[in-house]
Amino acid sequence: MSRKIRIDGQLVEPMQTDLVEAEPGVYSVLTSSGSFEVRIAGDEISIGAHRLQYEIEDPRQWNRSGHSGETHGRISIKAAMPGKVVRVLVAVGDEVTAGQGILVVEAMKMQNEMKSPRAGRVTSIEVKPNDSVNAGFVLATIE
Repeated sequence: MSRKIRIDGQLVEPMQTDLVEAEPGVYSVLTSSGSFEVRIAGDEISIGAHRLQYEIEDPRQWNRSGHSGETHGRISIKAAMPGKVVRVLVAVGDEVTAGQGILVVEAMKMQNEMKSPRAGRVTSIEVKPNDSVNAGFVLATIE
């Protein structure tokens, strides 16, 4: 299970590089074809005058439709597998942004941060730290 990277909507395969972060958001990249300065800001990569949009598809992140950031109404955040709630990062009534951590669940000795698929308001949290949960259990609801 690995992440997929899309640049300008096209799936790309990572290549062997030597990468050094020169300053926040600016990287020096050495490849077999040369040396490049790469700037990353938001969802855009700039290499010289070329600007590319990118996105990373993480198979661990549940996505109902592939465009969950565009959905409206109530969204339930569910446990992907059985585990134990380690931390709750928000409270009922909190405003959250897309990708913001909601809670942390430990499963198979790994801690997984469950994130909000879109911006909204937390309307319910169904668990507390040290609760055991089964796969599919609703952990929190965002509206």
